[in-house]
Amino acid sequence: MSQSAGRTVVYAARRIHTMDPARPQGTHVAVRDGRVLGVGTLETLRGWGDFEIDDRFAAKVLLPGFVEGHSHVGEGTYWRYVYCGYFDRTDPDGRVWPGARSIEAVVARLRESHETLVDPKAPLFGWGLDPLFFGARRMTRHDLDAVSPERPIGVLHASGHITNASTAALALAGYLRTDHDHPGIPLDDARLPMGELRGPEAMMPVLFRLGVDRAAMSGDEAGLRAFAKLAVRTGTTTATDLATPIPDDAIESLLRVTGEDGFPLRFVPAMHVRGHTPQGAVERALGLKARSTDRLRLGRIKAHADGSIQGFTARMRWPGYHNGAPQGLWYIEPETLRALFALGLEHGIQIHTH
Repeated sequence: MSQSAGRTVVYAARRIHTMDPARPQGTHVAVRDGRVLGVGTLETLRGWGDFEIDDRFAAKVLLPGFVEGHSHVGEGTYWRYVYCGYFDRTDPDGRVWPGARSIEAVVARLRESHETLVDPKAPLFGWGLDPLFFGARRMTRHDLDAVSPERPIGVLHASGHITNASTAALALAGYLRTDHDHPGIPLDDARLPMGELRGPEAMMPVLFRLGVDRAAMSGDEAGLRAFAKLAVRTGTTTATDLATPIPDDAIESLLRVTGEDGFPLRFVPAMHVRGHTPQGAVERALGLKARSTDRLRLGRIKAHADGSIQGFTARMRWPGYHNGAPQGLWYIEPETLRALFALGLEHGIQIHTH
């Protein structure tokens, strides 16, 4: 809905829910220069001066655009792969994918995709797994080997903090050995990785070999457009990406796509600090902030202090996890976090901490 500068347009609707208890409903909304002047009846809006009436929404119920405070643009890209989540989920084109309610159901869905692939060694990737709903049962490499013993297979958890890998995927990354001593690589009785990889240090070597590059997703133009379609389906007009590398080669793509006429979303990514010193992270955030536009708000930082509560890898205070799981993983040393927070406050950079 582009408008000439300074021109006021009043949109009529069957009903407008403002979500403001002082004025909960209206029938008209006045807009100037892309911003809302007021909501009420036509008579109450006449005080804004001359206006034009637009009746395109006259039979519709209008709501304010929603703000999604914690989302990830990667979901737009992940829909190219196999959805393995517990709950039903709608893809960008409106298809509802039923949830996989057991590990056996996840394996069956992966097998369906495996059978469509011609190359027996081509990687297979799934996403959205949430074993929190499967009780004490954890997926192992042997579960994924039942899909195919030759094909490298990986499944990213819903938290984004854990990946399960098949034996072939572990071998591809050089992980199939007995000398591991890493809290993110739990072992089976044979002292081989059981298939669950916890935290970015453990996960990334396998994800790269499966062709899943989170840095590349930051500038995936088709993925960003698909993410925006998902936002439209929920009435969301502002959405974050609360952990993205935002590499230099992604900036131009983000500016180009969000600047397109009709792009329906204000996008607010937060750059994660992995690979940066506190000083370097804040300096880069300041540089990004200077390139912000109305629909691309740059200059925020995401700090991952620890792992995932639902994956039992987060750091917990006393008395710890109810199920007796051991203490979780530090991703960043507390001293580094203190230095980052001090610099962020000094330079006015917002930091979201996981």
